[in-house]
Amino acid sequence: MSRIASCFASLKSQNRKALIPYIMAGDPAPEVTVPLLHAIVAAGADLIELGLPFSDPMADGPVIALAAERALAGGTSTFHAIDMVAEFRKTNTTTPIVLMGYLNPIEIIGYEAFAARAAQAGVDGLLLVDLPPEEAGELGDILAKHEIDPIFLLAPTTTDARIEHVVKAARGYVYYVSLKGVTGSSALDTDEVAQRIRTIKQKTDLPIGVGFGIHDRQTAQAVGAAADGVIVGTVLVRAFAENDVTEAQAKIVAKVQELRLALDDL
Repeated sequence: MSRIASCFASLKSQNRKALIPYIMAGDPAPEVTVPLLHAIVAAGADLIELGLPFSDPMADGPVIALAAERALAGGTSTFHAIDMVAEFRKTNTTTPIVLMGYLNPIEIIGYEAFAARAAQAGVDGLLLVDLPPEEAGELGDILAKHEIDPIFLLAPTTTDARIEHVVKAARGYVYYVSLKGVTGSSALDTDEVAQRIRTIKQKTDLPIGVGFGIHDRQTAQAVGAAADGVIVGTVLVRAFAENDVTEAQAKIVAKVQELRLALDDL
């Protein structure tokens, strides 16, 4: 069983929901990321999405786009992000790590070279925002060879027929984008999200993680009541834009603890 499958199975047996924080690798400086990964695990994270810095993040709002700019300015590349996972794995062999980014840097590296290095580092999943299942053929085969789960997105506008197609191609979990727009939007209709999750669950047994628009106890609980996992990014990443590093890390840890308690109170 993969680390991702084992994580969700363990949580299900405990009747708990996954808390999935997102942070950008190398933001605001390369040396910050690995200690922060360990800190948010200690604070209650079950699985972590680690952003790969990219100069044209079309699905990301300004907060995460600026985080990518800070990381790139600090010299963090895709390989550096993978090396951060390898460093994390020296002392944590259980918490799943999913890399989240865009296809272009991976095409430049080469699919096989990327997947081999990611697998060796201990990466468990890959979510590429601009890679639909229809275009994942060669990369999908290589990821399967290296036992890395491809994570795909579903949106509020995804048709029922397409949901069936996407979930057949996905492994690990399905990422449901809770609202139209980019990361950091706040117009979250939790009733609509719950209805869409019920529809998706009729078509797959894969866990469903929900992201975009979740920022506090109330939204985490409303989404967590229906989903298997709650994905939180912008509210964490914003801390580095508004505070010095030490203060930002403390705020991120505090937010993860707050959301962990919220989900455990369901």
